Amino acid sequence: MKIILREDVPPLGAKGDTVDVAAGYARNFLIPRNLAFAATPSYLKIYDEEQKQKNVRANKEKRLAQKMAHDLEKISCTATVAVGEEDRIFGSVTAQNIADSLKEQGFDIDKRKIVLEEPLKALGVYTVPIKLHPDVEATVKVWVVKE
Repeated sequence: MKIILREDVPPLGAKGDTVDVAAGYARNFLIPRNLAFAATPSYLKIYDEEQKQKNVRANKEKRLAQKMAHDLEKISCTATVAVGEEDRIFGSVTAQNIADSLKEQGFDIDKRKIVLEEPLKALGVYTVPIKLHPDVEATVKVWVVKE
């Protein structure tokens, strides 16, 4: 039986491939789990329409991420920390602190999208990248100042 894969199935092939499998394997396993569908003209049209809709959604998400990146480039956030002698910071500034500071300014960014190699442990100005989309990255200036 000829089928078209809707998802990657490791032993068979990648998404969109047309493969020959046993009829029972297709009817009892692949098709009920929405991993594949029969390679008929009507299902080919359905598959093409699904791909078009998926591309439209992906493009919309990318445009929104680019707009947010453009807005984020314009702002900077300030993290105030307690310092001791010789301006030594108690603790550090983490991605969560930066996310909270951005939230106060109206940007709801998940802390996992903020790319910090390690927490900020010194006073100064830092440029912090934020991964908004797989193809879109924004940078924000973070000012670490003492109380």
